[in-house]
Amino acid sequence: MARFSPALFKFLRDLAANNDRGWFQANKARYQEVLQQPALAFINDFEPHLAKLSKHFVADPRPVGGSLFRIYRDTRFSKDKSPYKTNTGIHFRHEAGKDAHAPGFYLHLEPGQCFVGLGLWHPDGATARQIRTAIVDRSAVWKRAVGAKAFTAGLALAGDSLKRPPVGFDKTHPLVEDLKRKDFTAMVKLSQKEIVAPGLMKQVATTFKAGAPLMRFLCEAVGVPF
Repeated sequence: MARFSPALFKFLRDLAANNDRGWFQANKARYQEVLQQPALAFINDFEPHLAKLSKHFVADPRPVGGSLFRIYRDTRFSKDKSPYKTNTGIHFRHEAGKDAHAPGFYLHLEPGQCFVGLGLWHPDGATARQIRTAIVDRSAVWKRAVGAKAFTAGLALAGDSLKRPPVGFDKTHPLVEDLKRKDFTAMVKLSQKEIVAPGLMKQVATTFKAGAPLMRFLCEAVGVPF
């Protein structure tokens, strides 16, 4: 059964063209019908798939404070004062994580920019150093995690990188490009057609399974269970 419909993307495009509180309040029931409720149902129904991968990641279907990201933007430190996000995210966080900067699985829905992701995004300096040290100390495990056929068949490492090797690491190391990473994430792009297809849940579960060795590596590197 398809959880999402093309109406989701129509709503997000309309929101991008009318990003103000008056329009959103007039269309809040539409937001709940085509975005919030299907997303919460997806989160609830995905829990058994997540549990097969690891018992340490959380599928929380609460409308506030759960796995569904808020539609409201934090504009306090932004020049862009548009009050609403024009995308939606579902983040299956690690139980030890307090925010988005912990290992997690992710589904991003945005017109023309949908993807499945996993890993650790924008870790702080100490956490990044733990991961880089693990890459050096356990190079073979890292290479198996990101070089396995199941991984490379769809997923690809993604995110920002330093321009130069990080301080304290060998600039001639054979994995220096991985050591330069600021984000330890992987992703695969999806089409809007795939998002609204009945097979989305299975497709997401398969992608998460392919990325599980990377997630295990990252969890072990930062000292949390997988």
